[in-house]
Amino acid sequence: MHINVEHGENFATIHLRGEFDTFYCKHLQDQVEALIQSGVTRAVLNLRLVKFINSTALGAIIKASKSFTSKGGKLVIARPSSFCREIITKVGVDRVVPIFDSDEDAQKALFSELKSAAKAEASSPDDESSVLFAPTDTTRIEHFLTQTRRIKGIVNPVHGHAFGSNWVARGRMSSLDERGLRFHWNGGDTGLDVFAMGQLLSIGTELRVKFRLPLFQAGFCEAVAVVSEVEERDGGVKIGAAFSRIEEKTLAAVRQYSADMKFLKDELKNATGK
Repeated sequence: MHINVEHGENFATIHLRGEFDTFYCKHLQDQVEALIQSGVTRAVLNLRLVKFINSTALGAIIKASKSFTSKGGKLVIARPSSFCREIITKVGVDRVVPIFDSDEDAQKALFSELKSAAKAEASSPDDESSVLFAPTDTTRIEHFLTQTRRIKGIVNPVHGHAFGSNWVARGRMSSLDERGLRFHWNGGDTGLDVFAMGQLLSIGTELRVKFRLPLFQAGFCEAVAVVSEVEERDGGVKIGAAFSRIEEKTLAAVRQYSADMKFLKDELKNATGK
């Protein structure tokens, strides 16, 4: 990663380019400390050219923000790449360091009481929260869905892969750890009511699942999980599923993800007092 500091009037813009991982955290902190020592306590962190960021780097941004605010200053983020925006908003770092869509808006925010961050871009169907799933027992699908609805759902969103070749659904992940995952499903285009959704995914149902891990560059991870919790809600069901078959490499990545999320939650709690 490359770091370049551009000085303005009573503020600085820190431009980052490349992959922001653990190795470069000290480099950012060194730049922040140098700015503060020179009397600059307000800065814009431009992440337009950052294509990857990990949890330690997010922690470094929070730490940098605390360094500036402790001196009566402020740190804001400008023009983050889509990857950075997705991760920053997903884990809540924007509650501490607000995001702005232009350098000009970010610079104005440094000298105002504006605290609201620019709204995140609408997430795409393939965003980091997506969970793709299908019962391993296809007779359950045939029982609950009509032939017409099965035909509508036959297109696989993960092209060129056999996963869910007859039917696949998309949920939104709410939590993930080494034991399993939880996700919300609104029924998609199946036409099922909430009760029928719960019946289709009743406790004990075995699912093939695919999910992504924020902060990791890999694509979808795969596993088999068994439904252990079903909660009916307005507009859908919340499902808890315990892993029954998962590759050790994937499990190790999930464990790292859980550790990353705990680290960031602790950092955010320390920064916000909440």
